[in-house]
Formats: sequence, C-alpha cells, structure tokens
Amino acid sequence: MGTASHHLLVSMGFFVAFMALCLLPQPVQAATRHYHFNIKMQNVTRLCHTKSIVTVNGQFPGPRVVAREGDRLLIKVTNHVSNNITIHWHGIRQLRSGWADGPAYITQCPIQTGQSYVYNFTVVGQRGTLFWHAHISWLRSTVYGPLIILPKKNVPYPFEKPYKEVPIIFGEWFNADTEAIISQALQTGGGPNVSDAYTINGLPGPLYNCSAKDTFKLKVKPGKTYLLRMINAALNDELFFSIANHSLTVVDADAIYVKPFETDTILITPGQTTNVLLKTKPKFPGATFLMTARPYVTGQGTFDNSTVAGILEYQAPLRHSALSMKKLPLYKPILPALNDTMFATNFSKKLRSLATPQFPANVPQKVDKQFFFTVGLGTHPCDKNRTCQGPNGTKFAAAVSNISFVQPTTALLQAHYTGQSSGVYSPDFPISPFHWFNYTGNPPNNTMVANGTKLMVLPFNTSVELVLQDTSILGAESHPLHLHGFNFFIVGQGFGNYDPNTDLKNFNLVDPIERNTVGVPAGGWVAIRFLADNPGVWFMHCHLEVHTSWGLKMAWLVLDGKLPNQKLLPPPADLPKC
Repeated sequence: MGTASHHLLVSMGFFVAFMALCLLPQPVQAATRHYHFNIKMQNVTRLCHTKSIVTVNGQFPGPRVVAREGDRLLIKVTNHVSNNITIHWHGIRQLRSGWADGPAYITQCPIQTGQSYVYNFTVVGQRGTLFWHAHISWLRSTVYGPLIILPKKNVPYPFEKPYKEVPIIFGEWFNADTEAIISQALQTGGGPNVSDAYTINGLPGPLYNCSAKDTFKLKVKPGKTYLLRMINAALNDELFFSIANHSLTVVDADAIYVKPFETDTILITPGQTTNVLLKTKPKFPGATFLMTARPYVTGQGTFDNSTVAGILEYQAPLRHSALSMKKLPLYKPILPALNDTMFATNFSKKLRSLATPQFPANVPQKVDKQFFFTVGLGTHPCDKNRTCQGPNGTKFAAAVSNISFVQPTTALLQAHYTGQSSGVYSPDFPISPFHWFNYTGNPPNNTMVANGTKLMVLPFNTSVELVLQDTSILGAESHPLHLHGFNFFIVGQGFGNYDPNTDLKNFNLVDPIERNTVGVPAGGWVAIRFLADNPGVWFMHCHLEVHTSWGLKMAWLVLDGKLPNQKLLPPPADLPKC
C-alpha cells in the first residue's frame, strides 16, 4: 500500500474516532458563579413601624443565590455598616474549605467596617434548598436569603417536574433593634423580648395590626404542580405551616431527597429547609386560601404565639371581574395546638431518606466513637453588686454537657491551623457528662453550669455516633441542633432518658433521614451518626438564637488525613483579622 493511501487511512481512522468521541455524552462543565453582597443599612416599614435594618444589597429578605451541583461560588461580601459581619452558607458541606463556613470566631474573624472578604467554595454532591444568613450576634434577624442548588444539567428531580418553583422563607420582625434586645438580656440575665411578628418572605400578613398591605400572595394556575422551597430563618421558633384546603407532598429536607409523603401540615425548625409539592385544584375554586404558620412551643419561657399568613390566590377565568374576585370566600387552615408534641413526633417519623442506588443513604454501620451529650438550660451566678432577672436572681445560661461555650477572641480554625491554640481553646470536651442524673425527671437543685471553650478532637475519617439528651433543668424544651461541615443520619429518637440497652436495637440503619439540623425532642433524646471526613473546626449549636447567645454550642476539630486531598486548604489571603 502506498504512503499516501496509508496516511489517508490513518487520517480517516482519527476522524472516525474523533467523531465517535464527540457523539459520546460529554461531562457538563461546572460553572463559577460570582455574587457581590454589600452589607448596608436600609429603612424598612412593617406593622406601621419604620426602622433602619442591616441588609444585603438593600434587600429584605436578601438576594437569592442560585447554583448547580458542582458549581464554584465566589461571593464577595463588603461591609458598609458599623456592625461586624460574617455570612454562613447554612448546610453547605464546605469540603476542606472551612475558611468559607462563616461563624464568627469559629472559622473566621468577622468582616469589619469598610472591609471585604470573598467566600470561595464548591458545591459537592448536594442539591436542593439551603439558605445563607449572618452568623454573628442577632444580625440573622434581617440578614438572610435563599440558597438554591439545582441538580446538574439534564439530571431530573426524582419527583414530578414542577410547573414553577417558589421560595417561602419564614422570619421574625422586631420593632426594636435586635442587637439592643440581646445585649440587654445578656446584661440583665433575663429572657430577651420576643418578636412583634413572624414573616413570610419578609411580610407579616393580614392577621397583624397595620399589616394587611404587607402580605405575601402566591398566585397560582389551576391544575399545576408548584415546588415550594420552604426555609425557617426565624430566630427563636419552630413553626407549623399549612395551606387551607390543600395538602402538601414532602419531597426533600435539608437538601436531601426523601421518600415522598403527603401531609396537611409541616413542622420546620429554625435552620431546617423542606421542599414540598403543591398540586393546585383542577378548576378555578371560586375562593382564596390562607397559608399560615405559628410556633410549636415546648419551653416554659415567653414566646410569640401570633400567626403569620400569606394568601394563595388562583388566577381567575376571564369572565370573573375584579369586583367578584374581591368577594370570594377566604378559607383558613387549622394548625396543630401550640404544644402538640404528638404531631411533631409523628411528622419527624415520616421523614426517611430516598435510599435508592442513585441517592443512597450511606449510614455508618460501624461506629468508631460514641458520645453522649446533654443539651439544656441552666444558670450562671449574677455579677457582684447586680440584680439579675433569671431564676432566683441568677442569669440564664445554656450548655452542652454542662459546659456553656465561651466565645474566643481569636478564630478557632486560625488558632488550630497556625498551631497557636494555647490559651484559645482546650481539646478536651468530655465524651459524656461528668455528673449523671435523671435528665428528664425531677431537676437537680443545682442549676449552675460551667464555662469553657472546649473542642472535641476527631482523627480524620472517624465514624461517630452521638446521642443528644434533652434535660429538664429549668423545664424540658425542644432544641434544633445544627452541625456545620457535615450532614448526619438521624438513626433513633425517643422520650425520657436514653437507654443503650433497649434503644440501640431500634435504630434505623437502612433509610434514616439525613439532615444538617435536628430537633432534639423536649424531654427526650436523638441519636445521629456521621463520618468525620472533612478536616477543620466545625461549630455545633442550638439554632434558637437565644440559646446560642446563652452558650448552647460547642465545636468539633477534625484533624487532617494522610493524603493531600484529606487536608484543610490554606487560608485565603483576604481572611479577615481579629
């Protein structure tokens, strides 16, 4: 065969191979998405009360951040207000990128007035609804917004494709300055003043005085399926939510697909997200419907028992005039009682991971380390020559395993990374309480808790089982516990004192729900498992802001692994300084 013919055949072979390669499905390139958050003051009016609040880009609630699974996010935060600020990307795993996690004095020093910081992280193996919020003092009351992670391109949802997707974010509105509220409470040792209203997408709705015009309206078409991306960004209350004369199908919790189930009401704690499908009625119903939320309350303290409402409004046929639309009947949902723990328990039992080959539930079957932490309220002695408003003249406190967390003045992650942890924290958080007692029975006479900045240290890839036990000191109460840097599986829960001899054998290790925030039952316990495969310092705290302020928080230090891809990345050059 001649040289020319040989070259032609080789070229043809290359061409055919190249064409075959082009016809193969190519991997979808992940995108880098840029956002700019300007922290600024904005005058906002609610309940006929105008106040200047801290916002992102002048918006309340803040802007929506949208990404796809696999995308890299670069979010530049510039602080134009007098308060220090940090932003937490709630529920993002932050694999080896703890510097971008955001809790003040845990993974970073705050961004000071006039300073900027770029949060740089990649969304790995996650899709669904999360949210972002300020993570310093009580600024989360106004600085929050949705964080929506879409599946990779051409990857469908494991449920019916919705006609439209709508974020529904719950919050709390305070007429007073929240920084002044918590500052006064910490000084007096008493409980802080409660909010003046709950909100849906920043609006209190028609059931409050002077707020009918500030009502969120969800306008829908008959015979369609809507995906409601629900987020509880409220400071201090778990919430029941329902839409009159409509049922909801739960399909996702904390950005994890679940086995779908139908319910008239959902329960959502601060820090949790829930995606539900709403199927609208096949024909125009000739009515409008209230969607309402109000608290689920288990504690003895003061709380806001008011109800926030939005309106579900159907698009009317052309023959309906605006006048006849205004005369439509308005239906109200019936929500569970404020203290309906039975509903709360039954609802949480229905949540199960999808556990399919595509979306497996990788529950750690073998446990390397077992921990038992108590969570609850307590007291501190009143400062000398002061009068305190807590129980018997003390100050309210809260603690994990009887240790009320003392916030350091240097960021823990920085102290660990630079090897300068001496005097910042001690690596000796107890694996179980020093004093055992009947946690959910009669409380002990001594309600005092200790102070400390202690970390629990874990070698890389340790599989952890943690039992969180509520205590009845100053009254049993539900605590929504949020773990940064990890999802975890809720393998068991119950009431009374946890008993490993009887409770362990009832654990669900097949399809337990996977979350980043769990409600520890009032007067009960919850057991979680997770794999510590993410090096860094990771905060764990109650997502009721008042309890966090009182010290119901601690942190885990996960050491580097041996391989290069198991080590914490170096800090960015623009990391804020304390």
